[in-house]
Amino acid sequence: MAERLDYVKLAPRRVLDAGSGPPGRLLRKRYPRAQTVALDISPGMLRRGFGFFHKPLAICGDLERLPLADEAFDLVWCNMALHWLADPLAAFREFARILGAEGLLMFSTLGPDTLKELRLAAGAGRVHTFMDMHDYGDMLVAAGFSAPVVDMEMIEIAYGKDRSLLADLRASGQTSARADRPRGLASRAFGLRLRAALPARASFEVVYGHAWRTRAANQDVKTVRVFKRMP
Repeated sequence: MAERLDYVKLAPRRVLDAGSGPPGRLLRKRYPRAQTVALDISPGMLRRGFGFFHKPLAICGDLERLPLADEAFDLVWCNMALHWLADPLAAFREFARILGAEGLLMFSTLGPDTLKELRLAAGAGRVHTFMDMHDYGDMLVAAGFSAPVVDMEMIEIAYGKDRSLLADLRASGQTSARADRPRGLASRAFGLRLRAALPARASFEVVYGHAWRTRAANQDVKTVRVFKRMP
């Protein structure tokens, strides 16, 4: 995702790292003159992503209801956050609202073939669901973006005989957020069956997308603020 910025002529004044994490350091290095605003619903992720030195402006907030002013940003960077949302379209509409003329949205997320091996072993109801990349393209158009480009790549990770996929998911915080997931603890017998059924490989369908926010050519240029007034 970061490599794709090499082909974009963009000198942003303000950058929103939406769903903030460690890649925020990369954004500050690439655009040292820009003001970077890190936003995440988890205070822990904000601390983990940016440490204690050279902090950007950090905001604990919701991607579906951004506490930010209209047209305040030139680049929105959303890395591996959209698949956690119940309604990604709401987030796209918010991104469109806060982007100025010729502003760019770049995002990555996960597609429906992600963890298909775990889904087969554990049962579909116990594994997070992921949207198809074509749905994301439709949402970009519905949110008012132009020239959307969405593609994907399959990444397969070999875990070998120790079947460490579950430990990997726990360590990275990748749990199921689906509303209809089982709420109780699974039995020990289920855990043993699951580990025995897990294959030595896991698939991840990585979806990449970008789109531009265009405005009318004769629209007056506004003086923008970073924050908006919230009720």
